[in-house]
Amino acid sequence: MKTWIKRSLVGLTAATVVLGGLTACGSRGDHARGWSDERITEVRGKAIDKIGSKLDLNAEQKQKLGVLADEMIASRKAFRGDTTDPRAELKALVAGDKFDRTKAQALLDQKMQVMQGNAPKMLSAFGDFYDSLNPEQQKQVRERMEKRGHGWWGRG
Repeated sequence: MKTWIKRSLVGLTAATVVLGGLTACGSRGDHARGWSDERITEVRGKAIDKIGSKLDLNAEQKQKLGVLADEMIASRKAFRGDTTDPRAELKALVAGDKFDRTKAQALLDQKMQVMQGNAPKMLSAFGDFYDSLNPEQQKQVRERMEKRGHGWWGRG
């Protein structure tokens, strides 16, 4: 398997794990508010507090978790691009009577470039955070990754 594919997959996995923790702090009925910069900052703070309390993080570990959250937010913004309606690009692919494969491939290529560009920073931030955890905290992270259900860190 090519190195960039491995990195992309690892980055996506890391993002999914941490994003699950970040999104677990939001409530399902709250999506109508949208994801403004203020709301993202609010959810980021709640996620760091919630994950920090569940893992009993010290100040340095919380700071590293904050760096990881910031990298994820930056990656999300870059992945989304400048569009105000991210679904419009997808809708345009099926707007006609034929699926626009050329546009779809161009969109996929663009998104993959963004992932490849951001994945190393996210991997580094995730690695720094994970490596700062003590063995018991690392065990808790691994156990959470094994569980399935209502978000990575659960509700409540």
